Amino acid sequence: MLKKHKQTHSCSSFFEGHFLYKSSKGILTLMKPNDLITSISPRMTEAKKKALKRLGLETLQDLLYYFPVRYEHTSDICPIGELVHGETTMIYGHIKTAKTGKTFKTRRPIAEAVIEDDTGTIKARWFSQPYIAKMLHPGMSVKVIGKVTGSEGKYYLANPKIEPAHVESTLSEEGSEDTHYPVYPETKGITSLWIFHSVKKIIAGGVLESMSDPIPKALLKKYNLPKLETALIWMHMPQKLTQSQAARKRLAFEEVFLIQTLMQKNKRGAEEQKALPVTIDRKALQSFIDSFPFTPTDSQTNAINDIVDDFSKNHPMMRLVEGDVGSGKTAVAAATTYMVATSRPSGQNFGNLQVAYMVPTEILAKQHFKTFIEFFKDHPIKIGLITGKECYKFPSKINGEIATRISKPQLTKWIANGEIPIVIGTHAIIQKKVEFKNLAYAIIDEQHRFGKVQRQKITRKDTIAPHLLSMTATPIPRTLALTIYGDLDLTLIDQMPLGRKPIITKVVKEKERDSMYEDVRTELKKGRQAYVICPRINEPDPTKERALIAKSVTAECARLSTEVFPEYTIEMLHSKMTPIEKEEIMGRFEKKEIDILVATSVIEVGVNVPNATVIIIEGAERFGLAQLHQLRGRVIRSNHQAYCFVYPESFGKTTVKRLEALTTAKNGFELAEYDLGIRGGGELYGRRQWGVSDVAMEALKNLKMVEAARKEAKALIKKDPTLSKHPVINSYIKTKAEDLHFE
Repeated sequence: MLKKHKQTHSCSSFFEGHFLYKSSKGILTLMKPNDLITSISPRMTEAKKKALKRLGLETLQDLLYYFPVRYEHTSDICPIGELVHGETTMIYGHIKTAKTGKTFKTRRPIAEAVIEDDTGTIKARWFSQPYIAKMLHPGMSVKVIGKVTGSEGKYYLANPKIEPAHVESTLSEEGSEDTHYPVYPETKGITSLWIFHSVKKIIAGGVLESMSDPIPKALLKKYNLPKLETALIWMHMPQKLTQSQAARKRLAFEEVFLIQTLMQKNKRGAEEQKALPVTIDRKALQSFIDSFPFTPTDSQTNAINDIVDDFSKNHPMMRLVEGDVGSGKTAVAAATTYMVATSRPSGQNFGNLQVAYMVPTEILAKQHFKTFIEFFKDHPIKIGLITGKECYKFPSKINGEIATRISKPQLTKWIANGEIPIVIGTHAIIQKKVEFKNLAYAIIDEQHRFGKVQRQKITRKDTIAPHLLSMTATPIPRTLALTIYGDLDLTLIDQMPLGRKPIITKVVKEKERDSMYEDVRTELKKGRQAYVICPRINEPDPTKERALIAKSVTAECARLSTEVFPEYTIEMLHSKMTPIEKEEIMGRFEKKEIDILVATSVIEVGVNVPNATVIIIEGAERFGLAQLHQLRGRVIRSNHQAYCFVYPESFGKTTVKRLEALTTAKNGFELAEYDLGIRGGGELYGRRQWGVSDVAMEALKNLKMVEAARKEAKALIKKDPTLSKHPVINSYIKTKAEDLHFE
């Protein structure tokens, strides 16, 4: 039971006093940051508890750190009777009617509602989103933001954003027209109004007074940042927008600083570990590189040198190699693997050091296994492949030029006794049954697809830590790389192989679909192959709530086979297929038995077919720019001219502008910086992928702030490596380490 205790709050005029608990013994106690949110609403329904769980909110501190996405003022509201055609506007009103229907010509499913206020009514229409009508009911108060379109006398709002209204009720309660009211990310059952009032209760309950500020006072003064208590009040209840901006700056600095401190502490710890010594024989290494069927680029050579230099140090390497799809990261991995796999364990004149190469999918594991066989076929080094389904060993005893399938117990036995120096595999490589004798080098490909625990497992296979090489083709802005990979040294491969032509990318307009198909047909006539990517596997049920109305693999495969390319062989590939089915399809595609492969983004990683030179991406706006960039990378695998056709389902200015960045960016790094600049975290980088808050993601646009936080974190760890003198910071970064999942 909550009791109200009169006491003036020193930091805010929003409250009359503190809320205190009355315990079972009748003792009044202040709220604590780790108290459950249910403590401020004892009669909370199960539906609301589930809604809070969806938002990741459990404790009072979680709610305090759940920040508004924007602030609204009543001056922004436009009466319906004063709406102007062509303008984007915000209205408050009530639902008069709501229903589903279909458009007259195309028969697309739509939701339609009539909204009214004291000055008039207007229709709102949502195309291909019929479920919205089920979420609305007559009399419901709503806030609607959208563009006024249609003809005079028949104006309507097209695909507007709609949510339950809360500003009016808040205004009447506070009696103030000068306050900026927070708007939070919502979910069904949790409104911004509920969050706003809950935060007020928490702050009034004295929670802020029991929270320690993780930023030292000296840094607050140096960078002119408000203290934690002030920042949280300004974040949720600013009286001026400058207050919320100052709060965001401080809270963003806090998070980046804590992440950097965590990374620097991890790096310091890694540098104190020992690594198995690798024999550096640059002459033998150069001989191996000279056996490649191509000349490495300067970027590849620099990457190899960086890694070999790291091998010469006493502590384990921790390095991230970032390079576009097709830039030659696998060759770098092979060259450095050769250096390790030909080294003897310390004090021995027999045996070899071992390499573990972990990749996210079976398709990619088998592809790398084949690639390594090509690199190592003229060198007497054994290579193993382990996936969840099967195991192989190269070379075969019968034929030294091919691999042979073996049992998992046999392969794990050979790995354990050190007989297999190079092991390539999926997450199966970190199973308890797989033990290495002399693991000296761990490579993680497309590392962002693995969790933190998986990375730790592969690097802790032995009491002596192996050198770690992480590789990614995901374009990452410099500020993000400096922050989330602060414990890794960074190497960029920013050149493509000699003779590789830049891909021609085109954003296809509605009337250009037939022309696009003719361009694809031209390539097919040359004997080339094509991909068609769709956002979903099966056709949606348009009457189902929240159904994603988008192109599906099954329907598009059938349509292309009968209506567009009946003379060519077309098959489909998607994630619901079994590994055997996927392998069979990909095998036929590699052998040119399939001309067009219709697939989901399952081909984003691990598909390497040099003869495929065309890719069509349907519903392109549903993919992040990084994902689009990786998808089109599937056709940059040869010196043939490659083409990427990007076809969105909607052609709004923002969508077209964003997609056109694909046509102008010279490489993935430039694209990443562009995407971060126009959308912040957005779809390319956000809290769901990395575990970093939206406030911190937005701050990553500011290189100076990131570098300042990094500098201060380095200085702190240098003076206090174990953070024994900074227990508050140490406590915060332990929590942060659990939240982050970008590794």
